[in-house]
Amino acid sequence: MTFTQNFTAVGGSLTWSAIVAVIPILYFFWALAIKKMKGYMAGVTTLLVSLILATIAFKLPVGTAIMSATQGAVYGLLPIGWIIITSVFLYNITVKTGNFNIIRQSVLSITEDRRIQALLVAFSFGAFLEGAAGFGAPVAISAALLVGLGFNPLYAAGLCLIANTAPVAFGAIGVPITAMEGPTGIAAFEISKMVGRQLPFLAVFIPFFLVLIMTGFKKAWEVMPAILVSGISFAVTQFLSSNFLGPELPDVLSALVSLFALAIFMKFWQPKTIYRFASEREAIADATATKESYSGGTILKSWSPFIILTAFISCWGIPIVKSALTGNYEGTNVILKGINGVGQALTFTTEVPLLHNQVLNGTTEEPIAAFYKLELLGAAGTAILLAAIVSKFIFNVSWHEWGKTFFETLNEIKFPLMTICSVVAYAYVTNTAGMMTTLALVLAKTGALFPFFAPVLGWLGVFITGSDTSSNVLFAKLQQVTAESVGMEPVLALAANASGGVTGKMISPQSIAVAAAAVGLVGRESELLRFAVKYSVMLLLFICILTFLQSNVLAWMIP
Repeated sequence: MTFTQNFTAVGGSLTWSAIVAVIPILYFFWALAIKKMKGYMAGVTTLLVSLILATIAFKLPVGTAIMSATQGAVYGLLPIGWIIITSVFLYNITVKTGNFNIIRQSVLSITEDRRIQALLVAFSFGAFLEGAAGFGAPVAISAALLVGLGFNPLYAAGLCLIANTAPVAFGAIGVPITAMEGPTGIAAFEISKMVGRQLPFLAVFIPFFLVLIMTGFKKAWEVMPAILVSGISFAVTQFLSSNFLGPELPDVLSALVSLFALAIFMKFWQPKTIYRFASEREAIADATATKESYSGGTILKSWSPFIILTAFISCWGIPIVKSALTGNYEGTNVILKGINGVGQALTFTTEVPLLHNQVLNGTTEEPIAAFYKLELLGAAGTAILLAAIVSKFIFNVSWHEWGKTFFETLNEIKFPLMTICSVVAYAYVTNTAGMMTTLALVLAKTGALFPFFAPVLGWLGVFITGSDTSSNVLFAKLQQVTAESVGMEPVLALAANASGGVTGKMISPQSIAVAAAAVGLVGRESELLRFAVKYSVMLLLFICILTFLQSNVLAWMIP
């Protein structure tokens, strides 16, 4: 028995249907920010609320709703959860072997100033990881690095969530942008150009924003030269690469240029005063007094897990290699054909019972395919695991200790994994029932003001799904059709969806859970949400205003 999505299911009214559809979102905010539930409890109860509303108000069959939730939970475990497990595991290996102390000292040798360290690690290095891997790895790894350097865990997680705003739209080798080409027929390169004329304005501001949040205006002004080097080098590279090379490389190139530009700049300039958090000044002063110096070879060895990680996830992101890793390679290269064989053996795809082709799109009435898909070799988490295996030999760790650390890591993040699986399951249920599209259709009714509200769709989509790619796939066609109906340039609407989406990433339940797991704040996800939500809304408002202006007085900016 098939189910057709009905966007006016509640009383035949789009307004009432939207009011019901927004309840799970409001409940999740209430559960975390006001009730201060633990993340996994908020996630599980939000899933239950969405299941009840989807089945009773939107008439989604119970079996279909439950199977949709299981599909989401599986996706939450792989690839998202797998990335978190392996990222934290790799970090734990460096800590247990004592190599993280050497990494810490090497960063301190560039600068002991916490403001500059945040720019190097949270902004530049995090952006590189976003460009190469995405799916939670940037926040997990960069936040863990900051904590290891001595940052307050809440600040480390919060700063990395905010810093991740600038690169998200071009993450994972440009997948969020290229994903919109299929549903809309608009070339990914054209969308890339438009996004590249929005996000650099954010990118040039984010470094200052990070330091401002950490220290206040006066202390931020003290390191303005470093902030400008970091932000301008990133923004200019992002604009040039997105407009002249395409959507695949803006993050990787921008991050590397920003990282090296700031590191080189710090060789010639240092702030007049070294900033540290008040709670750590005495301890850091003691550590600085007794710090050791290490040879270049020792430092290189200690950094090797993250260098190897970078190499692996960069390879995993190359389209032709990715196709082989997932068993979809059709070329003649002998090596890639061999990898393709392993990839096929380790890729498992099966239809979701009671769901596959049983739900009809409420707009097109076409059946929606639904599969459980486990790409074990092609997952970014597997690339990180391989880096951990290579690191085992570099650090001469026994298999017993390596395995023990892995299971300790699993135990450490079991609750965040539960949070992630439940909130992704909730996202799948609301998408299947048509609740997300119902909310989108309400925003589409804003007419001439739609250019202002177009980014809100992206923000909402990323908050729910945790992915700019998913949000873009979900709303691309709706953005295109609505833009054409109100006289807005469609490519601007698509870019607005992607750019607005990046501002929702920092408050997505999945991102919050990833950050909490990485820095040991399990059970304190509500604190992270309260920390990030106001900044998310502020940055979203900026994108809304920019998009509205670009649709009118700044129309010359549209390619």
